[in-house]
Amino acid sequence: MTLVFAPVPTSTLSSILMKRSAFFALLLSLVTVLAASAQQAVKPMKVLLITGGCCHEYGKQKDILKKGLEARANIVVDQMHSDDTTTKPTFPFHTNPDWAKGYDLVIHDECSSDIKDEAIVKNILKAHADGIPAVNLHCAMHSYRTGKGEWFDYLGLESSSHGPQVPIELAIIDDSHPITKGTMAWTTINEELYNNVKIYDSAHPLIRGKQGAGDDPAVNNTVVTWTHEYGAKKTRVFSTTLGHNSETVADDRYLDMVSRGLLWAAGKLKDDGTPVAGYGPK
Repeated sequence: MTLVFAPVPTSTLSSILMKRSAFFALLLSLVTVLAASAQQAVKPMKVLLITGGCCHEYGKQKDILKKGLEARANIVVDQMHSDDTTTKPTFPFHTNPDWAKGYDLVIHDECSSDIKDEAIVKNILKAHADGIPAVNLHCAMHSYRTGKGEWFDYLGLESSSHGPQVPIELAIIDDSHPITKGTMAWTTINEELYNNVKIYDSAHPLIRGKQGAGDDPAVNNTVVTWTHEYGAKKTRVFSTTLGHNSETVADDRYLDMVSRGLLWAAGKLKDDGTPVAGYGPK
């Protein structure tokens, strides 16, 4: 027996394709709506951004960071800012034992190199030892230097000085980490390269920066971005020494890196480098 298949009329085939296209369009629309609903159902993380002190345009940078980070993650950034431009800016949280209560993460972006009161430093660190994750930017690495190293124990890296303001050539050390996965290295504008006095064994370097000629690992080829787990609770801490100038802080590549570091510290970044569902851009 011979089977003969009659050709499908063009009009019928077009009708089938149109219905199929309409179905897939409807399905895509439904998936988009469900994803948006899931995003709205997740409560934004509450983040405290601390800025102020010596040597930087904190009045401008605090707003760049708030706008840029809120655009990249489902977070609400509250600002604690001091207009004090000395090396001893004062903040209410210095003496408040519950200063981080209600926040999911704290960003330290203050420059407080001459605040050396151990009681203040211990009060700040207690919140992180108790489990509040943190992000540290630029001059936060040179703050709270009591001489006993408590702040460096928290950071996972000790730095004491920086180089001149010239471009820094960045190189990814670990491109498999969620924070750096898929990230392209770049060369900054004029920036300060912080030295590495000590890199703790518990720190995990992510990006190195080279400034000028030579290859001295203590001066012109140093770790500029890393992660750390602090204290008995292994609180996640992300840090980068980059970010002196406002143009760098406003750079999309910088804001992308900091937002990923923030999400990682809060446990909201997947292994592939994308935010956990509900914690991406609003």
